[in-house]
Amino acid sequence: MAEEKRNLIGPYIPQGNFVREAVQQLKLVYNLMLDERVPTLTKLIPLLSVGYLFFPADLLPDIFVGLGQLDDLAVVMLGMRLFLELAPPEVVREQLRRIVQSSPWSVTDNPTSGSEKPKSDGDIVEGSYREDG
Repeated sequence: MAEEKRNLIGPYIPQGNFVREAVQQLKLVYNLMLDERVPTLTKLIPLLSVGYLFFPADLLPDIFVGLGQLDDLAVVMLGMRLFLELAPPEVVREQLRRIVQSSPWSVTDNPTSGSEKPKSDGDIVEGSYREDG
C-alpha cells in the first residue's frame, strides 16, 4: 500500500490525481465525524468552520468577486486541518487505510488496459457483495 503523505489539509494516501485525493480527505473527515473514538469537542471544529460560511460577518468583505470567498475557503481548510491534527492519530490512520481499501479507484504498479482480460481457468465463483459504510 502507498505511504501516507500530508498536504495543506492533512493526511492522504496518493491515488494518482488531485481530485481523488481531495475526495479521500473529505471522506476521511466524514468518517472521523461518525467515529465514536474521536472526542466530541474535536468534532465541533469542522462544524464551526462550515458554520462560518453562513455567518453574516466576514474577515474579508465580499466587495470583489472571488476575493471575499478566499477567507471562507481558508477557514474551512484550516478547520479541516485542525480537526485532522487533533483527532487521535491511530484512528485517522485506520480510517484512511479503510477508505483506500474500499475505494472504487485502485492504485496499481502495473495497470492493465481495457483490452486485456485476466487469465482464468474457466471456473466461475458465485458470491455476494456488501458495501459497508
